[in-house]
Amino acid sequence: MSADGIPESRASLWTSVLSLFASSSTLVCCALPALLVALGAGAALSSLIAVFPQVVWLSEHKVGLFVFAALAMAGSGALQWRNRTAPCPTDPTLRDACLRTRKTSLRLYAFSLAVYLLGGWFAFVQPWLAGSFSDG
Repeated sequence: MSADGIPESRASLWTSVLSLFASSSTLVCCALPALLVALGAGAALSSLIAVFPQVVWLSEHKVGLFVFAALAMAGSGALQWRNRTAPCPTDPTLRDACLRTRKTSLRLYAFSLAVYLLGGWFAFVQPWLAGSFSDG
């Protein structure tokens, strides 16, 4: 741990950005197609897949995608926890920047977690619920 806490705050911010990137890919794979179909926009979904065929690949590999996103989220969460009490510089300007970065990083992590949970709902829970109601 450094004396001023700046490297730790930056590392925490960058891991939060990585977790946001990883969790947003779960939305693209699973939540966006489900939303478009639910809204009756199947033609828009087929146009989206025609332009970005990688969406199909993401959907086919959703378990691996969610595992990668979970690992990124766990790493980011561990850094958030470890750096929650890291020292900030004593200079008021640098201290304020340090605290702002820490707060932004925490908000970004919370948003990433919400996106991850939403993607997980549409990828795993919603299909299971739809299958259990249609079978019964």
